[in-house]
Amino acid sequence: MPSITSRFYGKLCPNYIRTEMRVLYAIQGTGNGHLSRAHEIVPLLKKYVDVDTLISGNQAQIQADFDINYQRTGLTFLSGKNGDISILKSLKNTHPIDLIAEIRSFPIKKYDLVLSDFEPVSAWSALLNGVPCIELSHQAAVVHPLAPKPSEKSTFGRYVLQHYAPSRQKYGFHFKSYDERVFTPVIRHEIRNAQPSDQGHYTVYLPGYHDDVLMHFLRQFDVKWEVFSKHAKYAYRVDNVFIEPISQLRFQQSLINSTGVLCGAGFELPSEALFLGKNTMVIPMKGHYEQTCNALGAADVGATTIPELDLIYHRQINYWLGQQQQVPLLFADQTEQIIIDILNAFQKEGRAAYEPGVEFETLRQKLGLLRYFF
Repeated sequence: MPSITSRFYGKLCPNYIRTEMRVLYAIQGTGNGHLSRAHEIVPLLKKYVDVDTLISGNQAQIQADFDINYQRTGLTFLSGKNGDISILKSLKNTHPIDLIAEIRSFPIKKYDLVLSDFEPVSAWSALLNGVPCIELSHQAAVVHPLAPKPSEKSTFGRYVLQHYAPSRQKYGFHFKSYDERVFTPVIRHEIRNAQPSDQGHYTVYLPGYHDDVLMHFLRQFDVKWEVFSKHAKYAYRVDNVFIEPISQLRFQQSLINSTGVLCGAGFELPSEALFLGKNTMVIPMKGHYEQTCNALGAADVGATTIPELDLIYHRQINYWLGQQQQVPLLFADQTEQIIIDILNAFQKEGRAAYEPGVEFETLRQKLGLLRYFF
């Protein structure tokens, strides 16, 4: 396996010749981070291989700027209204028979390789049909042994991250590069090329909280808040809190020109905020193991974190609001080199090295429901 590291740091090494290999790039559509990353990765992939795209999940608030060949329901965990995951809503939205039908019917054998950004339909279809699948996602980095994790272990959370979208080979993105298979974040070119300024407001994106909860809480702090909400139908202001529907362009402008960012403990948005040098506070969703891990990783590179939106943390919030602008984290622009190295490794090592192995056959046998339907 060629070493895939951050040694390139923006230096392009185009040692890959375009082939007729057919690749499916599969995107988890829950949240906005996976799709934001795809905006950078898909055009680069198309320079070297023939690419189709699949997206599943139904909570993204941004639009793809590339053609989507397949759209599936997949499997989505839904947020509640007070910073938590709503198990009831998630269960109501989950249709196991439909998911299994999507996995069975997907034309996965058309492809030589699947690149999965934590997308379950393609990953399970590839597993069950012997098609090579490589995971290229943030979640692959979260489960890395060297990545930060809470002292309180979550067996269920780890199991979901490891088996939600199974693959034999994994490469990940995190706030730090923990080894040669873990890279620093993919930063959108709009953010990478931006000229950030400080116009005195704080940009807020906390989709797990209802607007009324945010309004009541944020009014307690005497700064200007610009809240972007998936719940709002129109823009309105109450005192020092301005709430508006999500607009990709408006949100980007607010982010670039903000003093700081208050957001959930996802990955892409905190990464972009830290890249721009914004004072960043992240709040993990309750009961969300991945976000708890993300909060630890973000804190390790300079972000502030609190467990939940509660006035018992008012001292930490006031301290954060009083901080000077943070030094930007200039994550390397190495996305194209990562793609080239992964494709080179796949061609050099051959299909057999990436096909599902014995461990995945064992996993499949343990899943009685899937064994019954397949």
